[in-house]
Amino acid sequence: MEAVVEATDLEKTYGETVALAGASLAVDRGEVFALIGPNGAGKTTLVRALTGTTEPDGGRARLLGEPPTAVDRGRLGVLPQEFSPPGRLSARELLSYYAGLYDDPRDPDDVLADVGLADAGDTWYEDLSGGQQRRVCVGSALVNDPDVCFLDEPTTGIDPAGRRTVWRLIEDLADRGTTVVLTTHDMAEAERLADRVGLLADGSLVAQGSPEALVREHGGASRLTVETAADPEAFDDLEYPVERPERGRDRSSTGAVVVRDIEPAEIGAVVDFLEAEGIEYTELSWAEPDLEDVYLALADRTERERTARLGDAGGDGDGDELARAGETA
Repeated sequence: MEAVVEATDLEKTYGETVALAGASLAVDRGEVFALIGPNGAGKTTLVRALTGTTEPDGGRARLLGEPPTAVDRGRLGVLPQEFSPPGRLSARELLSYYAGLYDDPRDPDDVLADVGLADAGDTWYEDLSGGQQRRVCVGSALVNDPDVCFLDEPTTGIDPAGRRTVWRLIEDLADRGTTVVLTTHDMAEAERLADRVGLLADGSLVAQGSPEALVREHGGASRLTVETAADPEAFDDLEYPVERPERGRDRSSTGAVVVRDIEPAEIGAVVDFLEAEGIEYTELSWAEPDLEDVYLALADRTERERTARLGDAGGDGDGDELARAGETA
């Protein structure tokens, strides 16, 4: 069976900036595929190439079995990262306008209810909160009941309750057979929604798979974070590996060390060690690896490899970073 969304070795450059460097993926009917990656990795360029709004320099994109530019636009829903509709139209008027572009659209009031704005239909767009505005934008991508939906950071600026409303909506779409490709910086969002996740770095998909498979392969070991001012050397006699966290998620304002590769049943042994050694601590927290660990590990690895390449080429990387400033996602 042919994939609904397919990219084969897509390439795209803007001047000297490489936005896509051989990106490949395939997404099946009813699948939710999440693209994650650092700013400047090429996510938005890849979405544009897949929807036919950017012509790639090399490779091939296919959408519903056709070149993207040949597909009936009524079968697609596209939410760009930047979307600024007229502010002096109400939420209902905006959705009615977009509904009018299609032959058989959904009722705008039903769409408002789906995105959690049934009571805000008469409010001007400019008077809605930022999160409500984003939900109206999500609704505009769904008003034609698309077969394939591309959502570029759909929940940016939406509060937690509204975010969950959008998540449930995306899950319902997939359950009804809609294929969804979304980009996100929210690892919890990707982990909850996506059947598969692709990490894009330097214009290439460096890893793809289900969230569970990616965590198993790249997430590392479980960890026990000990909030303490003590140095890792104080834990030399502990039987588990201990390190000072290098990444922000395990750090605290008072200091911390991380005990790696430890199961919950073994936490008592660490507590006994702390008490025996007289090491003061304020908190213990245990966690399994998750998609954020995968993201950080792969992004760190890619950055080190890129830095090494630049070093071998005699550059310091500043020009590359400045060139990437024009690519927003």
